[in-house]
This record gives sequence, structure tokens and C-alpha cells, in this order.
Amino acid sequence: MNEKKHTVEKIGGASMSQFADVMKNIIIGNRKGADLYNRIFVVSAYGGITDILLEHKKSGQPGVYAKFADGDKGWQKYLEDVRKKMLEINAGFENLGLDLKKAEEFVNERIDGIKSCLKDLIKLRSFGHLRPSDYLPATRELLSAIGEAHSAYNSTLILQSEGVNAVFVDLTGWKEEETFPFNEEIAKSFKGMDFTVSLPIATGYVKCEEGIMTRFDRGYSDITFSKIAVITGAAEGVIHKEFHLSTGDPKLIGTEKVKIIGATNFDMADQLADLGMEAIHSKASKEMEHSDIPIRVKNTFEPNDPGTIISRDYTSPVPRVEMICGKKDIIAIEVFDSEMVGQSGYDHRLLKYFFDNNISYIAKNTNANTITHYISEKCQGIDKCVAGIKAEFAGAKVDVEKVAIISVIGSNMRIPGFLHRAAKALANENVNVLALDQCMRQVNIQFIVQREDFERAQKALHAELVE
Repeated sequence: MNEKKHTVEKIGGASMSQFADVMKNIIIGNRKGADLYNRIFVVSAYGGITDILLEHKKSGQPGVYAKFADGDKGWQKYLEDVRKKMLEINAGFENLGLDLKKAEEFVNERIDGIKSCLKDLIKLRSFGHLRPSDYLPATRELLSAIGEAHSAYNSTLILQSEGVNAVFVDLTGWKEEETFPFNEEIAKSFKGMDFTVSLPIATGYVKCEEGIMTRFDRGYSDITFSKIAVITGAAEGVIHKEFHLSTGDPKLIGTEKVKIIGATNFDMADQLADLGMEAIHSKASKEMEHSDIPIRVKNTFEPNDPGTIISRDYTSPVPRVEMICGKKDIIAIEVFDSEMVGQSGYDHRLLKYFFDNNISYIAKNTNANTITHYISEKCQGIDKCVAGIKAEFAGAKVDVEKVAIISVIGSNMRIPGFLHRAAKALANENVNVLALDQCMRQVNIQFIVQREDFERAQKALHAELVE
């Protein structure tokens, strides 16, 4: 790889949809000559494209994959809708210098190829020798890949029209018969590339032996970003997002009230990831942490602001709260058993049902005869898990309740009276704390509240502890 240190920069889907701003604020701006290079860009699909290819990330509304997996013939119409949407996006970028003929040919070739492939799978399936588990994972991979290929190819054409030596790095393995391990695919694709004179635009999706969608599902572009940074020996990873990494949700708290965090560490990034509010996927940040590659989170639309740097050893020099965040779709599974007290291994027996159903808990409370685990409502197999617990612990009372979690996070929150201030702020807003969870390290306090108090609780805590 090139000896001179470079950055690896990831651009999210919402930002990619506003590519004129991306060019102006991130890729080109006032840069000329050599200043344009020593950067690798990893791009996501345009906003909403992966949702219609697979399923909507939040609502679960089916896309092409979900229809195909259910045996619904409507998948062909949905795929044509994807084609139409991609061609509309292309037309919107003609004024940026996109070669429409090349861009349309690219989309049509990929969509036609996918349609033909899926039709062949249906024919094979009709003979009864293929189980869904034999072909659905590969189908999901195939459909995921086209979103990033589309945006990366368009970006390359637009930048080339501006005189930039942009290079399309297609990691999707389109029509390649051989498949390599993840690390090998990355190393192979960037081998011999001179970053000082070329600007690689890489797809967020990578075709690899491990199956990137199978392992990481919708977080795969973060993993690709991390792998490229580690394997090419980047000096820094940069994530460009629609908003700054702030002390609270700007849409909820208000952009005028939240503050840019500025600096934090990988432990805090993990705390965010645990709530599904990651600055970066926890598995991706772990490799960069081990390689001591800091991550900078920047606002696409405020290029002159340095953003927030996530590093390995940072601890706030003064006690402070770095973020108030939360997760609304939480299920509390409470087990009350008067026979629990003094029993060794009760919790171990209980957790077997979480493990068997691949359920990870976010928070946990215990006392002499009660254990409550808090899990994401999106987890598959919750009913099966609860049924198993009830059968195993016949004398126990098992309750399942919908709740929310509010987290107060900071690398240094050793503030006397801090918990009192937080509880008082919630009480003043008439928010009842159902439970709370805090470790002795004092980097995260989690308040369990009713779902209807979710937004009010965040605003109250932010006003008291940040504003």
C-alpha cells in the first residue's frame, strides 16, 4: 500500500442523496491538485434505496427481497420500481455532469441481471430440490449490492467530469465466479493503487466468503469502511453524517439546544451502539480501536467544523455528560420467583433461553427474587424465549411489558449528586422511573420509563445535565 498516510471516509445515504453538497463540502470544495487525493471514499446507497430493495429499516414495509422471500410474484413490480427510482436519481444528477447514457446502461444491466437470476431461482425452486435457506441469503446479498454499486458508479462519473482522477472500486463481485475472504477481497482490490494521484470511490457492500449481509445485515457499510481503513493503514477514519454527533437528538431536543460533543472514546461509541444509535457499528469500531485508528464524525453540511473525534484513550478532563439518548422499542421480561433467593445459577438457567433465541439484552435489574432483562422489541424469537422461560420456571411469575430506556452517557461522570439531579429533573416533569441501571465505572446511567414519557424524559435530562 502507499506509504503516505491517508484517510478513509464514509458517506451515508442521506448525504449521498445531496451529492452536490457532498462535492462542495467534502470531496472537492476548494481543493486542487494533490489536495484532492490521499483519501478513499466508501459510499452508501442513496437514501431509501436499500429500504425498497430489502425492507424498510424502521417500518418493516416489504421491499423486493421480502416479497421474493414470501413467494409473492409482486417482487418483479417492486424491482421495476427500483429501476425507475434509480433512473430518476440519475436524471437529477445530470446537471452535475453525470453521463446519463453510461449511468442508465449501468442500472439497466444490473437490474436485468438480477431479474434474470431471481427468475432462474424460482424455476429451480419449483423442482423442489432447493430449500429457502439454500438461496435466500445469497439473494439478499445480491439485492443489497446494487444500491452501493449504483451510487459509487455515479459518483465516479460525476467526479471524472470535474477532472478528478476518481476510480470506481466495485467490491460487489458482480458476475465474478470466484469469491474471496473479506480481508483478501479488500487487499486485492486496493493492491498497487497510488492514493496520491487517484481517488478511490468504493462500494459499501463487499462480496466475500463470509457473507457480509449474513454477518452484519444493514450495518455492512460501516464494516467495509473499517476494513478498508485497517487493511490500507489509514491515519484516520472519517464518517460524514447529516447531523453532528451531538449531546442529544437535534430533531427532538432542538438544533439550537444540543452541543457538538467534540471528543469521546470508543467505549462511548459502544454504549451508543448498544442502543442501536451507533455513530459506527460496534464490530467496525472494534477493529479500528485495536489498530489505534481514530474516527472523526463530521456534519456533511458544516465542512469547516472539525466534528467529533472518537479515540482510544480519551477521557473528559472535567466531569460532564456527553450524550442523552434512548431507545423506545424496549421489552422488559420480568421473572419473579420467591424460590430464587439464595439459588446459585438461577440467572444462568434463565439466560439459556436468551442465548438459544439469539437475543442480547441491553440492561438488567436484579433483587432477591426478581430478575428483569430489557431487550429490543425487534428481536426475533421473543415469544419462543418467554414460552421457554415459563415452562422451565413453572413456579415463577413472568411478565412482559413495553417500556423505553433513556441513557445518560459520558467518559467521566463522577459528579457528586449527579443521580439526584437527574432523578429530580425527571420528577419535575412527572416522569416515573420504573427502574435504573448503573455500573461502578459511571459512564452510563440507564433510566427505564414508560414509553409515553420517552421524549419528555430526554428533554428534561438534557435541560438539566447539558444545557
